[in-house]
Amino acid sequence: MKIIILEGSPNTHGSSNMLADHFIRGAEEARHTVKVIDAAHADIHPCTGCIHCGYEGPCVQKDDVETFRKDILEADMMVFVTPLYYYGMSAQLKTLIDRFCAFNSSIQRKHMKSALLTAAWNSDGWTFDALEAHYKTLVRYLNLKDMGMVLGKGCGTPSMTQHSKYPEQAYELGKKLK
Repeated sequence: MKIIILEGSPNTHGSSNMLADHFIRGAEEARHTVKVIDAAHADIHPCTGCIHCGYEGPCVQKDDVETFRKDILEADMMVFVTPLYYYGMSAQLKTLIDRFCAFNSSIQRKHMKSALLTAAWNSDGWTFDALEAHYKTLVRYLNLKDMGMVLGKGCGTPSMTQHSKYPEQAYELGKKLK
């Protein structure tokens, strides 16, 4: 299976990226091909052209999304990786997901799989509930098959490495994929 990881953390050594690293290790041990897109550091802009181009042809917005398009459409699974902010996922990842609207019919026909990996110091239940609700809406909208979530509650990088079950959960999620 071809898996595309969409990382939205501006901190390349953060706890959500650590979850992604463990997921990748499990997926690669299960003999899947994994590619990472660093959405947090990519040149991604909101696009007003998508409404006008009829969702066909090359994107009129001149940024990195067009270079990701082929990788995303060829993938069998998308994994969304984001730190949890008080309003949900990272802004860059939200913008990239918004740009999926330009080619969502191609994704819907594939019945692509998806997963969500997130971590935060803030362990307030409502913030995780809001992100989970947004993710499930995205899954329904794009006709994705949800393979699972790892919601690392109340953990930053130091606590994640010392006494957390979440990296192992991310590893197991990657390992169990069929």
